[in-house]
Amino acid sequence: MLAAAQVPLPQADAANAPMDADSSNDALDPDRSPGGLGQLTGLVIQRLRVSDDVAASKFGTGSPIDDPAREQQVLEQVRSRAGELGLDPVSATAFFQDQITASKLVQEGLFARWSAHPGEAPTTRPDLGRIRTRLDQLTADLLRELKATVGVRDEPTACAVQLAVAAGSGTVLERLDALHRQALRRAVHSVCAAPMT
Repeated sequence: MLAAAQVPLPQADAANAPMDADSSNDALDPDRSPGGLGQLTGLVIQRLRVSDDVAASKFGTGSPIDDPAREQQVLEQVRSRAGELGLDPVSATAFFQDQITASKLVQEGLFARWSAHPGEAPTTRPDLGRIRTRLDQLTADLLRELKATVGVRDEPTACAVQLAVAAGSGTVLERLDALHRQALRRAVHSVCAAPMT
């Protein structure tokens, strides 16, 4: 359905090194992407970047990419908070399931890259507990932005156009590589598909 997935996103390079999950990185400012869905898309990209750190924390440890218990915990929190915000819990959960799926795409891609090219593998292992604190904050920010963008997302045509603009500009501004572009398309899959009212 997603128009953003049909719009060719510009080719760009991304740094391979994961960001510091505890640092404030101006390059990941969600306000940089234009349009009514720019901030939402910017937050989605921030979450994808944090996935780099999740991968770095697990790579070489034997820890699996899939973490069903953690995923269930996140989705239960989303259902509860969505209801408090007046969002449809089912649609909100679908959006966050897309975030989880996109994160796993990034992790799988990085694991494959680092296994094939050990010289590109991270030399430090970020603390997963601190990363999860950052992810929890992004979950809260994303839920608030879903609420703030209901008006845009309720209009299918306008939403598709706004999303294509936001995703395309975010891809360029953040210099996303092919892996992160693929993950972004997955992450925004439900933004316009099922408006959250």
